[in-house]
Amino acid sequence: MRFVDFLRATVLLSAGAATTLGVLTIVAAGGTQNDQVVPYAVGWWVLATLTGTYIGRRNEVNPPIARLLADAKAATMMPEVRPGATMANRLWPLLLVVVAAGALSFLGPQIPGIATGFTIIWSLAWRRQESAVQAIEERDGVSFFVERSSPVAPMQLVRVPGLRRERPSINGVGP
Repeated sequence: MRFVDFLRATVLLSAGAATTLGVLTIVAAGGTQNDQVVPYAVGWWVLATLTGTYIGRRNEVNPPIARLLADAKAATMMPEVRPGATMANRLWPLLLVVVAAGALSFLGPQIPGIATGFTIIWSLAWRRQESAVQAIEERDGVSFFVERSSPVAPMQLVRVPGLRRERPSINGVGP
């Protein structure tokens, strides 16, 4: 699976998890006698939105992704592409958080409410990384793919030759 596609899917799945947990919080809060759960949860979600927006404001790759790109192994052939297996292999913690918070919502609607805030931060903090990695791929003429590995091992990337994009300058001379 291409790394830029993995980053894009991670943001979308995190946002979907936040939406699911937010709805679950509101539904679970409807069955309690405490009227303060939803206002506090919404306040936390607003704070989480501001935090995630602040963290993800930069257009360049963040340092962990920069290290991951720099440490990518060079390859001459495109690796096996298995997007479903790659997503399940790398994003199992997100699935675990959603299932656990959903299962514990009967104990209190605060649990999925808190988890919603963290998934909001996660999705907003990573929202620009895909375009930053794509710009690096276009500049260097390579494509990065997620290498198959253990679910608990650190992620590894493979760098394969791609198409370099030449941009003309204003005066017609090369970049």
